[in-house]
Amino acid sequence: MLARATWSKNVEFLLAAIGYCVGLGNVWRFPYLCYSSGGGAFLVPFFLMLILCALPLLYMELSVGQYTQNGPVGALAKLCPLFKGAGLATVVISFLFTTYYNVIITWAFYYLFSCFQEVLPWIDCKHEWNSPNCWDGTAMHNYTNTTTNTSYLVPSIKPNGTISPTEDFYQVKETCKNQERRYVLEKSDGIDEPGKVKWELALILLMCWVIVYFCIWKGPKSTGKVVYFTATFPYVVLVILLVRGVTLPGSLNGILFFIKPKWELLLDPKVWVNAAAQNFNSIGIAFGGIITMSSYNKFNNRIIKDVLVIVIVDAVTCLLAGFAIFSILGNLAENQGKSVDDVIQQGPGLVFVIYPEAFTTMPVPQLFAAVFFFMLINLGIDSQFASTEVIVTTINDHFHPQVKKYLKRKEVLVALVCFISFLCGLPNVTQGGYYFFSLIDHYAAAVSLMYLAFFEVIAITWFYGARRLGRNVKEMNGSTPNMFFIVCWYIVSPLFIFGIWLFSMISYRPFQLDNYNYPVWATMLGWFIAALSVLCVPIGMVHSIYQAKGNTLWQKLKNSIVSPLNETNAATQLNLYNGGVEKSEHFDAL
Repeated sequence: MLARATWSKNVEFLLAAIGYCVGLGNVWRFPYLCYSSGGGAFLVPFFLMLILCALPLLYMELSVGQYTQNGPVGALAKLCPLFKGAGLATVVISFLFTTYYNVIITWAFYYLFSCFQEVLPWIDCKHEWNSPNCWDGTAMHNYTNTTTNTSYLVPSIKPNGTISPTEDFYQVKETCKNQERRYVLEKSDGIDEPGKVKWELALILLMCWVIVYFCIWKGPKSTGKVVYFTATFPYVVLVILLVRGVTLPGSLNGILFFIKPKWELLLDPKVWVNAAAQNFNSIGIAFGGIITMSSYNKFNNRIIKDVLVIVIVDAVTCLLAGFAIFSILGNLAENQGKSVDDVIQQGPGLVFVIYPEAFTTMPVPQLFAAVFFFMLINLGIDSQFASTEVIVTTINDHFHPQVKKYLKRKEVLVALVCFISFLCGLPNVTQGGYYFFSLIDHYAAAVSLMYLAFFEVIAITWFYGARRLGRNVKEMNGSTPNMFFIVCWYIVSPLFIFGIWLFSMISYRPFQLDNYNYPVWATMLGWFIAALSVLCVPIGMVHSIYQAKGNTLWQKLKNSIVSPLNETNAATQLNLYNGGVEKSEHFDAL
Protein backbone atom coordinates (compact mmCIF):
# COMPACT_ATOMS: atom_id res chain seq x y z
CA MET A 1 0.00 0.00 0.00
CA LEU A 2 1.34 3.42 -0.99
CA ALA A 3 2.41 5.67 1.88
CA ARG A 4 0.26 8.78 2.30
CA ALA A 5 1.88 12.10 1.46
CA THR A 6 2.41 14.51 4.35
CA TRP A 7 3.00 18.21 4.80
CA SER A 8 6.69 19.09 4.57
CA LYS A 9 6.41 21.27 7.69
CA ASN A 10 3.72 21.79 10.29
CA VAL A 11 3.69 25.51 9.51
CA GLU A 12 2.52 24.68 5.97
CA PHE A 13 -0.48 22.78 7.31
CA LEU A 14 -1.18 25.60 9.74
CA LEU A 15 -1.12 28.23 6.99
CA ALA A 16 -3.27 26.06 4.73
CA ALA A 17 -5.83 25.55 7.50
CA ILE A 18 -5.85 29.27 8.33
CA GLY A 19 -6.26 30.10 4.64
CA TYR A 20 -9.15 27.64 4.43
CA CYS A 21 -10.92 28.95 7.53
CA VAL A 22 -10.25 32.66 6.94
CA GLY A 23 -12.13 33.49 3.77
CA LEU A 24 -14.40 36.04 2.17
CA GLY A 25 -17.02 35.58 4.90
CA ASN A 26 -14.65 37.17 7.41
CA VAL A 27 -14.59 40.33 5.26
CA TRP A 28 -18.15 40.65 4.02
CA ARG A 29 -20.29 38.68 6.47
CA PHE A 30 -18.92 39.11 10.00
CA PRO A 31 -18.73 42.96 10.02
CA TYR A 32 -22.33 43.24 8.86
CA LEU A 33 -23.55 40.56 11.31
CA CYS A 34 -21.76 42.25 14.18
CA TYR A 35 -23.26 45.64 13.30
CA SER A 36 -26.81 44.32 12.74
CA SER A 37 -26.83 41.88 15.69
CA GLY A 38 -25.95 44.18 18.54
CA GLY A 39 -22.61 45.79 17.67
CA GLY A 40 -20.15 45.26 20.51
CA ALA A 41 -22.80 43.23 22.36
CA PHE A 42 -22.65 40.64 19.54
CA LEU A 43 -19.11 39.78 20.64
CA VAL A 44 -20.57 38.12 23.76
CA PRO A 45 -22.48 35.36 21.92
CA PHE A 46 -19.79 35.28 19.21
CA PHE A 47 -16.97 34.38 21.60
CA LEU A 48 -19.22 32.14 23.69
CA MET A 49 -20.13 30.11 20.59
CA LEU A 50 -16.50 30.16 19.54
CA ILE A 51 -15.45 28.52 22.81
CA LEU A 52 -18.37 26.09 23.23
CA CYS A 53 -18.93 25.06 19.61
CA ALA A 54 -16.26 26.03 17.08
CA LEU A 55 -13.23 25.27 19.25
CA PRO A 56 -14.20 21.71 20.32
CA LEU A 57 -15.54 20.76 16.88
CA LEU A 58 -12.36 21.96 15.19
CA TYR A 59 -10.39 19.85 17.68
CA MET A 60 -12.65 16.90 16.85
CA GLU A 61 -12.25 17.15 13.08
CA LEU A 62 -8.48 17.69 13.25
CA SER A 63 -8.17 14.62 15.50
CA VAL A 64 -10.34 12.46 13.25
CA GLY A 65 -8.47 13.39 10.07
CA GLN A 66 -5.03 12.96 11.62
CA TYR A 67 -5.88 9.64 13.29
CA THR A 68 -7.64 7.96 10.38
CA GLN A 69 -5.33 9.41 7.70
CA ASN A 70 -8.38 9.57 5.41
CA GLY A 71 -10.70 12.10 3.86
CA PRO A 72 -14.23 12.59 5.32
CA VAL A 73 -15.83 9.50 3.75
CA GLY A 74 -13.05 7.11 4.75
CA ALA A 75 -12.74 8.69 8.20
CA LEU A 76 -16.45 8.29 9.04
CA ALA A 77 -16.46 4.77 7.59
CA LYS A 78 -13.63 3.78 9.95
CA LEU A 79 -15.23 5.37 13.01
CA CYS A 80 -18.89 4.47 12.46
CA PRO A 81 -19.77 2.87 9.10
CA LEU A 82 -23.48 3.56 9.59
CA PHE A 83 -22.84 7.29 9.21
CA LYS A 84 -20.32 7.22 6.38
CA GLY A 85 -22.99 8.95 4.27
CA ALA A 86 -22.43 12.08 6.37
CA GLY A 87 -18.83 12.05 5.15
CA LEU A 88 -19.99 11.67 1.55
CA ALA A 89 -22.43 14.54 2.07
CA THR A 90 -19.55 16.87 3.03
CA VAL A 91 -17.85 15.95 -0.25
CA VAL A 92 -21.02 16.77 -2.19
CA ILE A 93 -21.26 20.14 -0.41
CA SER A 94 -17.59 20.81 -1.20
CA PHE A 95 -18.20 20.03 -4.88
CA LEU A 96 -21.21 22.34 -5.08
CA PHE A 97 -19.23 24.98 -3.18
CA THR A 98 -16.34 24.85 -5.66
CA THR A 99 -18.64 25.37 -8.65
CA TYR A 100 -19.84 28.79 -7.49
CA TYR A 101 -17.19 30.04 -5.04
CA ASN A 102 -14.65 30.35 -7.85
CA VAL A 103 -17.09 32.74 -9.54
CA ILE A 104 -16.49 35.26 -6.73
CA ILE A 105 -12.76 35.02 -7.40
CA THR A 106 -13.58 35.53 -11.09
CA TRP A 107 -15.40 38.78 -10.32
CA ALA A 108 -12.46 39.91 -8.20
CA PHE A 109 -10.06 39.27 -11.10
CA TYR A 110 -12.37 41.22 -13.43
CA TYR A 111 -12.23 44.20 -11.08
CA LEU A 112 -8.48 43.80 -10.64
CA PHE A 113 -7.92 43.95 -14.41
CA SER A 114 -10.25 46.97 -14.60
CA CYS A 115 -8.02 48.85 -12.14
CA PHE A 116 -5.23 49.20 -14.68
CA GLN A 117 -6.77 52.22 -16.41
CA GLU A 118 -6.17 55.94 -16.21
CA VAL A 119 -9.65 56.39 -14.74
CA LEU A 120 -11.50 53.67 -12.87
CA PRO A 121 -14.51 52.61 -14.99
CA TRP A 122 -16.93 52.83 -12.04
CA ILE A 123 -15.99 56.36 -11.01
CA ASP A 124 -18.62 58.20 -13.10
CA CYS A 125 -21.47 57.75 -15.61
CA LYS A 126 -19.70 59.19 -18.67
CA HIS A 127 -19.22 55.92 -20.53
CA GLU A 128 -21.40 55.08 -23.48
CA TRP A 129 -22.26 51.72 -21.94
CA ASN A 130 -23.65 53.28 -18.73
CA SER A 131 -27.37 52.76 -18.23
CA PRO A 132 -29.83 55.68 -18.25
CA ASN A 133 -30.36 55.14 -14.50
CA CYS A 134 -26.73 55.79 -13.62
CA TRP A 135 -26.23 58.79 -11.31
CA ASP A 136 -22.79 60.03 -10.27
CA GLY A 137 -23.86 63.25 -8.53
CA THR A 138 -22.13 65.55 -11.03
CA ALA A 139 -25.31 66.85 -12.65
CA MET A 140 -26.01 70.53 -11.97
CA HIS A 141 -29.06 72.75 -12.35
CA ASN A 142 -29.72 76.48 -12.23
CA TYR A 143 -30.82 77.94 -8.92
CA THR A 144 -32.20 81.49 -8.69
CA ASN A 145 -31.97 83.42 -5.44
CA THR A 146 -35.20 85.45 -5.39
CA THR A 147 -33.80 87.86 -2.81
CA THR A 148 -30.76 88.92 -4.83
CA ASN A 149 -32.23 87.87 -8.19
CA THR A 150 -29.05 86.02 -9.07
CA SER A 151 -28.70 82.58 -10.65
CA TYR A 152 -25.96 80.01 -10.19
CA LEU A 153 -25.37 76.29 -10.66
CA VAL A 154 -25.93 73.88 -7.76
CA PRO A 155 -25.72 70.07 -7.59
CA SER A 156 -28.95 68.33 -8.51
CA ILE A 157 -30.77 66.14 -5.98
CA LYS A 158 -30.43 62.43 -6.75
CA PRO A 159 -33.59 61.34 -8.62
CA ASN A 160 -35.57 58.34 -7.40
CA GLY A 161 -34.80 55.06 -9.14
CA THR A 162 -31.20 55.93 -9.99
CA ILE A 163 -28.15 53.86 -9.06
CA SER A 164 -24.52 54.67 -8.35
CA PRO A 165 -21.77 54.16 -10.97
CA THR A 166 -20.35 51.22 -8.99
CA GLU A 167 -23.72 49.47 -8.92
CA ASP A 168 -24.20 50.26 -12.60
CA PHE A 169 -20.79 48.77 -13.39
CA TYR A 170 -21.44 45.66 -11.33
CA GLN A 171 -24.86 44.49 -12.41
CA VAL A 172 -26.49 46.70 -15.06
CA LYS A 173 -28.10 44.77 -17.91
CA GLU A 174 -28.51 47.46 -20.59
CA THR A 175 -26.40 47.05 -23.71
CA CYS A 176 -25.26 49.56 -26.24
CA LYS A 177 -24.84 48.66 -29.90
CA ASN A 178 -21.32 48.57 -31.26
CA GLN A 179 -19.93 49.29 -27.79
CA GLU A 180 -17.65 47.13 -25.69
CA ARG A 181 -19.57 45.73 -22.73
CA ARG A 182 -17.20 46.37 -19.87
CA TYR A 183 -19.53 45.97 -16.93
CA VAL A 184 -19.54 42.78 -14.93
CA LEU A 185 -22.80 40.88 -14.65
CA GLU A 186 -25.20 42.26 -17.29
CA LYS A 187 -27.84 40.98 -14.87
CA SER A 188 -31.13 39.92 -16.42
CA ASP A 189 -34.55 40.36 -14.84
CA GLY A 190 -34.63 36.88 -13.28
CA ILE A 191 -33.37 33.33 -13.17
CA ASP A 192 -35.82 32.38 -15.92
CA GLU A 193 -33.91 34.71 -18.27
CA PRO A 194 -30.44 33.10 -18.33
CA GLY A 195 -29.35 35.00 -21.44
CA LYS A 196 -25.88 34.52 -22.87
CA VAL A 197 -22.63 33.42 -21.28
CA LYS A 198 -20.39 36.37 -20.42
CA TRP A 199 -17.33 35.11 -22.23
CA GLU A 200 -15.01 37.56 -20.49
CA LEU A 201 -16.06 36.03 -17.17
CA ALA A 202 -15.98 32.49 -18.57
CA LEU A 203 -12.35 32.90 -19.67
CA ILE A 204 -11.38 34.38 -16.31
CA LEU A 205 -13.19 31.51 -14.58
CA LEU A 206 -11.12 29.08 -16.65
CA MET A 207 -7.98 30.95 -15.63
CA CYS A 208 -9.01 30.66 -11.97
CA TRP A 209 -9.38 26.91 -12.31
CA VAL A 210 -5.95 26.68 -13.92
CA ILE A 211 -4.54 28.52 -10.88
CA VAL A 212 -6.38 26.14 -8.52
CA TYR A 213 -5.00 23.17 -10.47
CA PHE A 214 -1.39 24.25 -10.07
CA CYS A 215 -1.97 24.97 -6.37
CA ILE A 216 -2.97 21.36 -5.59
CA TRP A 217 -1.69 19.19 -8.46
CA LYS A 218 1.16 17.79 -6.34
CA GLY A 219 -0.94 17.47 -3.19
CA PRO A 220 0.34 18.94 0.08
CA LYS A 221 3.81 19.39 -1.43
CA SER A 222 2.58 22.08 -3.86
CA THR A 223 -0.16 23.48 -1.63
CA GLY A 224 2.27 23.91 1.24
CA LYS A 225 4.43 26.27 -0.83
CA VAL A 226 1.52 28.36 -2.16
CA VAL A 227 0.02 29.15 1.26
CA TYR A 228 3.15 30.95 2.45
CA PHE A 229 1.92 33.86 0.31
CA THR A 230 -1.84 33.39 -0.09
CA ALA A 231 -2.48 32.96 3.65
CA THR A 232 -0.33 35.87 4.80
CA PHE A 233 -0.75 38.58 2.15
CA PRO A 234 -4.39 39.42 3.10
CA TYR A 235 -3.23 40.47 6.58
CA VAL A 236 -0.77 42.93 5.10
CA VAL A 237 -3.59 44.50 3.07
CA LEU A 238 -6.05 44.53 5.97
CA VAL A 239 -3.52 46.37 8.15
CA ILE A 240 -2.85 48.88 5.34
CA LEU A 241 -6.59 49.46 4.86
CA LEU A 242 -7.09 49.86 8.60
CA VAL A 243 -4.25 52.38 8.95
CA ARG A 244 -5.51 54.29 5.93
CA GLY A 245 -9.13 54.04 7.08
CA VAL A 246 -8.65 55.46 10.58
CA THR A 247 -6.92 58.54 9.13
CA LEU A 248 -9.94 59.44 6.97
CA PRO A 249 -12.63 61.94 8.03
CA GLY A 250 -15.69 60.18 9.42
CA SER A 251 -13.85 56.93 10.20
CA LEU A 252 -14.68 57.20 13.90
CA ASN A 253 -18.40 57.30 13.12
CA GLY A 254 -18.05 54.12 11.10
CA ILE A 255 -16.14 52.32 13.85
CA LEU A 256 -18.69 53.40 16.46
CA PHE A 257 -21.47 51.99 14.28
CA PHE A 258 -19.54 48.73 14.26
CA ILE A 259 -18.84 48.35 17.99
CA LYS A 260 -21.55 50.38 19.77
CA PRO A 261 -23.35 47.82 22.00
CA LYS A 262 -27.07 47.25 21.59
CA TRP A 263 -27.57 45.05 24.64
CA GLU A 264 -31.30 44.63 24.11
CA LEU A 265 -30.66 42.59 20.96
CA LEU A 266 -29.08 39.81 23.04
CA LEU A 267 -32.64 38.80 23.96
CA ASP A 268 -33.29 37.96 20.30
CA PRO A 269 -32.61 34.22 19.65
CA LYS A 270 -31.64 35.02 16.06
CA VAL A 271 -28.57 36.93 17.32
CA TRP A 272 -27.32 33.80 19.07
CA VAL A 273 -28.03 31.70 16.00
CA ASN A 274 -26.11 34.22 13.87
CA ALA A 275 -23.16 34.01 16.25
CA ALA A 276 -23.09 30.21 16.09
CA ALA A 277 -23.57 30.13 12.32
CA GLN A 278 -20.76 32.66 11.78
CA ASN A 279 -18.33 30.56 13.82
CA PHE A 280 -19.50 27.37 12.17
CA ASN A 281 -19.18 28.63 8.61
CA SER A 282 -15.95 30.51 9.22
CA ILE A 283 -14.11 27.55 10.75
CA GLY A 284 -15.50 25.29 8.01
CA ILE A 285 -17.02 22.54 10.18
CA ALA A 286 -18.74 19.77 8.14
CA PHE A 287 -17.34 20.98 4.82
CA GLY A 288 -14.73 18.21 4.83
CA GLY A 289 -11.75 20.51 4.38
CA ILE A 290 -10.44 20.29 7.95
CA ILE A 291 -10.56 16.47 8.01
CA THR A 292 -8.93 16.29 4.58
CA MET A 293 -6.05 18.65 5.32
CA SER A 294 -5.32 17.11 8.73
CA SER A 295 -5.24 13.65 7.14
CA TYR A 296 -1.89 14.67 5.58
CA ASN A 297 -0.42 15.48 9.03
CA LYS A 298 2.21 13.32 10.66
CA PHE A 299 0.57 10.94 13.12
CA ASN A 300 2.16 12.52 16.18
CA ASN A 301 1.51 16.15 15.21
CA ARG A 302 0.47 18.22 18.27
CA ILE A 303 -3.22 18.93 17.61
CA ILE A 304 -4.28 21.29 20.41
CA LYS A 305 -1.61 23.81 19.42
CA ASP A 306 -2.98 23.95 15.88
CA VAL A 307 -6.55 24.26 17.17
CA LEU A 308 -5.77 27.26 19.34
CA VAL A 309 -3.76 29.04 16.64
CA ILE A 310 -6.46 28.59 13.99
CA VAL A 311 -9.31 29.71 16.25
CA ILE A 312 -7.46 32.76 17.58
CA VAL A 313 -6.30 33.88 14.12
CA ASP A 314 -9.82 33.46 12.70
CA ALA A 315 -11.41 35.52 15.49
CA VAL A 316 -8.77 38.26 15.27
CA THR A 317 -9.24 38.41 11.49
CA CYS A 318 -12.98 38.97 11.93
CA LEU A 319 -12.33 41.91 14.24
CA LEU A 320 -9.52 43.33 12.09
CA ALA A 321 -11.69 43.17 8.98
CA GLY A 322 -14.59 44.78 10.84
CA PHE A 323 -12.53 47.79 11.94
CA ALA A 324 -10.95 48.15 8.47
CA ILE A 325 -14.29 47.90 6.66
CA PHE A 326 -16.27 50.26 8.90
CA SER A 327 -13.56 52.90 9.14
CA ILE A 328 -13.70 53.33 5.37
CA LEU A 329 -17.52 53.07 5.28
CA GLY A 330 -17.63 55.90 7.82
CA ASN A 331 -15.63 58.05 5.44
CA LEU A 332 -17.87 57.10 2.50
CA ALA A 333 -20.98 58.02 4.51
CA GLU A 334 -19.52 61.41 5.45
CA ASN A 335 -18.57 62.19 1.84
CA GLN A 336 -22.11 61.38 0.70
CA GLY A 337 -23.79 63.16 3.60
CA LYS A 338 -25.45 59.92 4.72
CA SER A 339 -25.57 57.75 7.79
CA VAL A 340 -23.37 54.65 7.87
CA ASP A 341 -26.63 52.73 8.10
CA ASP A 342 -27.48 53.91 4.57
CA VAL A 343 -24.28 52.68 2.91
CA ILE A 344 -23.66 49.33 4.62
CA GLN A 345 -24.42 46.11 2.76
CA GLN A 346 -23.43 42.49 3.25
CA GLY A 347 -22.21 39.87 0.82
CA PRO A 348 -21.00 40.68 -2.71
CA GLY A 349 -22.66 44.11 -2.57
CA LEU A 350 -20.17 45.22 0.08
CA VAL A 351 -16.98 44.31 -1.77
CA PHE A 352 -18.13 44.90 -5.36
CA VAL A 353 -20.38 47.97 -4.95
CA ILE A 354 -19.79 49.84 -1.69
CA TYR A 355 -16.04 49.40 -1.29
CA PRO A 356 -15.15 50.33 -4.91
CA GLU A 357 -17.21 53.48 -4.41
CA ALA A 358 -15.19 54.30 -1.29
CA PHE A 359 -11.91 53.98 -3.22
CA THR A 360 -12.97 56.68 -5.70
CA THR A 361 -12.53 59.34 -2.99
CA MET A 362 -8.98 58.28 -2.14
CA PRO A 363 -5.74 59.48 -3.72
CA VAL A 364 -4.46 57.02 -6.35
CA PRO A 365 -7.73 55.03 -6.25
CA GLN A 366 -6.39 52.54 -8.81
CA LEU A 367 -3.69 51.40 -6.37
CA PHE A 368 -5.99 50.95 -3.37
CA ALA A 369 -8.61 49.18 -5.49
CA ALA A 370 -6.05 46.84 -7.10
CA VAL A 371 -4.54 45.88 -3.75
CA PHE A 372 -7.98 45.28 -2.25
CA PHE A 373 -9.19 43.00 -5.04
CA PHE A 374 -5.90 41.11 -5.06
CA MET A 375 -6.48 40.55 -1.33
CA LEU A 376 -9.95 39.15 -2.08
CA ILE A 377 -8.43 36.76 -4.61
CA ASN A 378 -5.96 35.47 -2.03
CA LEU A 379 -8.66 35.14 0.62
CA GLY A 380 -10.83 33.13 -1.74
CA ILE A 381 -8.25 30.97 -3.47
CA ASP A 382 -7.20 29.17 -0.25
CA SER A 383 -10.76 28.09 0.50
CA GLN A 384 -11.26 27.15 -3.14
CA PHE A 385 -8.31 24.83 -3.55
CA ALA A 386 -8.84 23.28 -0.10
CA SER A 387 -12.43 22.40 -1.04
CA THR A 388 -11.26 20.99 -4.37
CA GLU A 389 -8.69 18.89 -2.51
CA VAL A 390 -11.57 17.32 -0.52
CA ILE A 391 -12.99 15.92 -3.77
CA VAL A 392 -9.63 14.79 -5.12
CA THR A 393 -8.59 13.13 -1.86
CA THR A 394 -11.91 11.28 -1.55
CA ILE A 395 -11.70 9.88 -5.08
CA ASN A 396 -8.04 8.96 -4.69
CA ASP A 397 -8.61 7.32 -1.30
CA HIS A 398 -11.47 5.10 -2.45
CA PHE A 399 -10.70 4.52 -6.13
CA HIS A 400 -6.90 4.58 -6.16
CA PRO A 401 -6.53 1.37 -8.26
CA GLN A 402 -8.89 2.76 -10.90
CA VAL A 403 -7.14 6.14 -10.88
CA LYS A 404 -3.82 4.36 -11.28
CA LYS A 405 -5.14 2.15 -14.09
CA TYR A 406 -7.10 4.64 -16.19
CA LEU A 407 -5.68 8.07 -15.34
CA LYS A 408 -2.12 6.89 -14.53
CA ARG A 409 -1.29 9.92 -12.36
CA LYS A 410 -3.01 11.94 -9.65
CA GLU A 411 -2.28 15.12 -11.63
CA VAL A 412 -4.70 13.90 -14.32
CA LEU A 413 -7.38 13.30 -11.68
CA VAL A 414 -6.92 16.85 -10.36
CA ALA A 415 -7.24 18.22 -13.91
CA LEU A 416 -10.42 16.20 -14.50
CA VAL A 417 -12.03 17.42 -11.25
CA CYS A 418 -11.12 21.04 -12.03
CA PHE A 419 -12.49 20.81 -15.58
CA ILE A 420 -15.82 19.26 -14.50
CA SER A 421 -16.20 21.90 -11.78
CA PHE A 422 -15.46 24.60 -14.35
CA LEU A 423 -18.22 23.31 -16.64
CA CYS A 424 -20.68 23.14 -13.74
CA GLY A 425 -19.80 26.74 -12.85
CA LEU A 426 -20.58 28.18 -16.29
CA PRO A 427 -24.30 28.82 -15.51
CA ASN A 428 -23.08 31.33 -12.90
CA VAL A 429 -21.45 33.53 -15.56
CA THR A 430 -24.51 33.92 -17.76
CA GLN A 431 -26.63 37.09 -17.69
CA GLY A 432 -28.99 35.35 -15.27
CA GLY A 433 -26.10 33.71 -13.46
CA TYR A 434 -26.24 35.95 -10.38
CA TYR A 435 -29.67 34.55 -9.52
CA PHE A 436 -28.41 30.98 -9.91
CA PHE A 437 -25.28 31.82 -7.92
CA SER A 438 -27.36 33.14 -5.02
CA LEU A 439 -29.74 30.18 -5.19
CA ILE A 440 -27.03 27.51 -5.02
CA ASP A 441 -25.16 29.46 -2.33
CA HIS A 442 -28.26 29.38 -0.14
CA TYR A 443 -29.43 25.82 -0.70
CA ALA A 444 -26.12 23.99 -1.17
CA ALA A 445 -24.80 24.86 2.28
CA ALA A 446 -27.04 27.14 4.36
CA VAL A 447 -30.08 24.84 4.30
CA SER A 448 -28.41 21.46 4.76
CA LEU A 449 -25.15 22.19 6.59
CA MET A 450 -26.46 21.95 10.17
CA TYR A 451 -28.35 18.76 9.35
CA LEU A 452 -25.17 17.12 8.07
CA ALA A 453 -23.04 18.52 10.89
CA PHE A 454 -25.39 17.02 13.47
CA PHE A 455 -25.03 13.52 12.04
CA GLU A 456 -21.27 13.91 11.70
CA VAL A 457 -20.91 15.00 15.32
CA ILE A 458 -23.13 12.29 16.84
CA ALA A 459 -21.46 9.63 14.68
CA ILE A 460 -18.07 10.57 16.09
CA THR A 461 -18.90 11.56 19.67
CA TRP A 462 -21.89 9.36 20.50
CA PHE A 463 -21.54 6.21 18.42
CA TYR A 464 -17.74 6.03 18.11
CA GLY A 465 -17.38 7.69 21.51
CA ALA A 466 -15.95 10.96 22.74
CA ARG A 467 -13.86 9.14 25.37
CA ARG A 468 -12.53 6.80 22.74
CA LEU A 469 -11.61 9.75 20.51
CA GLY A 470 -9.84 11.20 23.54
CA ARG A 471 -7.80 8.00 23.85
CA ASN A 472 -6.95 8.27 20.15
CA VAL A 473 -5.63 11.78 20.80
CA LYS A 474 -3.54 10.39 23.66
CA GLU A 475 -2.18 7.74 21.28
CA MET A 476 -1.07 10.51 18.92
CA ASN A 477 0.02 13.22 21.37
CA GLY A 478 0.69 11.47 24.65
CA SER A 479 -2.12 13.07 26.67
CA THR A 480 -5.92 13.01 26.57
CA PRO A 481 -7.92 16.18 25.82
CA ASN A 482 -9.15 18.31 28.72
CA MET A 483 -12.50 17.21 30.18
CA PHE A 484 -13.95 20.46 28.79
CA PHE A 485 -13.61 19.07 25.26
CA ILE A 486 -15.10 15.69 26.19
CA VAL A 487 -18.18 17.39 27.69
CA CYS A 488 -18.55 19.67 24.66
CA TRP A 489 -18.25 16.70 22.28
CA TYR A 490 -20.82 14.65 24.18
CA ILE A 491 -23.41 17.26 25.09
CA VAL A 492 -22.85 20.96 24.39
CA SER A 493 -21.90 20.96 20.69
CA PRO A 494 -24.59 18.48 19.53
CA LEU A 495 -27.25 20.44 21.42
CA PHE A 496 -26.11 23.75 19.91
CA ILE A 497 -26.09 22.29 16.40
CA PHE A 498 -29.51 20.70 16.85
CA GLY A 499 -30.87 23.98 18.24
CA ILE A 500 -29.56 25.99 15.30
CA TRP A 501 -30.94 23.44 12.85
CA LEU A 502 -34.34 23.42 14.56
CA PHE A 503 -34.51 27.23 14.71
CA SER A 504 -33.62 27.51 11.00
CA MET A 505 -36.41 25.06 10.11
CA ILE A 506 -38.98 26.86 12.27
CA SER A 507 -38.03 30.28 10.88
CA TYR A 508 -37.77 29.05 7.28
CA ARG A 509 -39.01 31.42 4.60
CA PRO A 510 -38.80 30.96 0.83
CA PHE A 511 -35.49 32.35 -0.35
CA GLN A 512 -35.51 35.91 -1.69
CA LEU A 513 -32.73 37.88 -3.35
CA ASP A 514 -33.18 41.50 -2.33
CA ASN A 515 -36.74 42.17 -3.56
CA TYR A 516 -36.72 39.40 -6.16
CA ASN A 517 -39.02 36.41 -5.59
CA TYR A 518 -37.82 33.19 -7.17
CA PRO A 519 -40.34 31.24 -9.25
CA VAL A 520 -41.65 27.94 -7.86
CA TRP A 521 -39.51 25.83 -10.19
CA ALA A 522 -36.35 27.63 -9.01
CA THR A 523 -37.24 26.99 -5.36
CA MET A 524 -37.79 23.32 -6.21
CA LEU A 525 -34.40 23.30 -7.94
CA GLY A 526 -32.89 24.74 -4.77
CA TRP A 527 -34.37 21.96 -2.64
CA PHE A 528 -33.11 19.39 -5.15
CA ILE A 529 -29.61 20.84 -4.76
CA ALA A 530 -29.98 20.61 -0.96
CA ALA A 531 -31.24 17.02 -1.27
CA LEU A 532 -28.09 15.98 -3.16
CA SER A 533 -26.16 16.15 0.11
CA VAL A 534 -28.97 15.43 2.58
CA LEU A 535 -29.90 12.10 0.95
CA CYS A 536 -26.31 10.88 1.25
CA VAL A 537 -26.93 10.15 4.94
CA PRO A 538 -29.84 7.66 4.58
CA ILE A 539 -28.33 6.16 1.42
CA GLY A 540 -25.06 5.62 3.28
CA MET A 541 -26.96 3.96 6.14
CA VAL A 542 -28.72 1.54 3.80
CA HIS A 543 -25.44 0.69 2.07
CA SER A 544 -23.62 0.14 5.39
CA ILE A 545 -26.35 -2.15 6.75
CA TYR A 546 -26.42 -4.10 3.49
CA GLN A 547 -22.65 -4.67 3.59
CA ALA A 548 -22.46 -5.41 7.33
CA LYS A 549 -21.95 -8.93 8.66
CA GLY A 550 -24.91 -10.77 10.16
CA ASN A 551 -27.82 -13.04 9.28
CA THR A 552 -30.60 -10.75 10.46
CA LEU A 553 -31.35 -7.08 9.98
CA TRP A 554 -30.75 -6.44 13.68
CA GLN A 555 -27.33 -8.08 13.57
CA LYS A 556 -26.39 -6.10 10.49
CA LEU A 557 -27.55 -2.86 12.12
CA LYS A 558 -25.47 -3.53 15.27
CA ASN A 559 -22.38 -4.43 13.22
CA SER A 560 -22.76 -1.32 11.05
CA ILE A 561 -22.46 0.81 14.19
CA VAL A 562 -19.29 -0.84 15.50
CA SER A 563 -16.04 0.73 14.31
CA PRO A 564 -13.87 -1.70 12.32
CA LEU A 565 -10.85 -0.26 14.15
CA ASN A 566 -11.63 -2.52 17.11
CA GLU A 567 -11.19 -5.68 15.06
CA THR A 568 -7.45 -5.40 14.56
CA ASN A 569 -4.61 -3.33 15.90
CA ALA A 570 -5.60 0.28 15.15
CA ALA A 571 -2.20 1.45 13.99
CA THR A 572 -1.80 -1.50 11.61
CA GLN A 573 -5.32 -1.04 10.33
CA LEU A 574 -4.70 2.62 9.55
CA ASN A 575 -1.36 1.93 7.84
CA LEU A 576 0.41 4.68 9.79
CA TYR A 577 3.84 5.61 8.53
CA ASN A 578 4.72 8.47 10.81
CA GLY A 579 5.11 6.93 14.26
CA GLY A 580 2.56 6.46 17.02
CA VAL A 581 1.94 3.82 19.64
CA GLU A 582 0.04 0.72 18.57
CA LYS A 583 -3.05 0.25 20.66
CA SER A 584 -6.24 -1.79 20.51
CA GLU A 585 -9.51 -0.02 21.12
CA HIS A 586 -12.93 -1.26 22.13
CA PHE A 587 -16.30 0.12 21.14
CA ASP A 588 -17.21 3.08 23.35
CA ALA A 589 -20.62 4.53 22.56
CA LEU A 590 -22.55 6.98 24.65
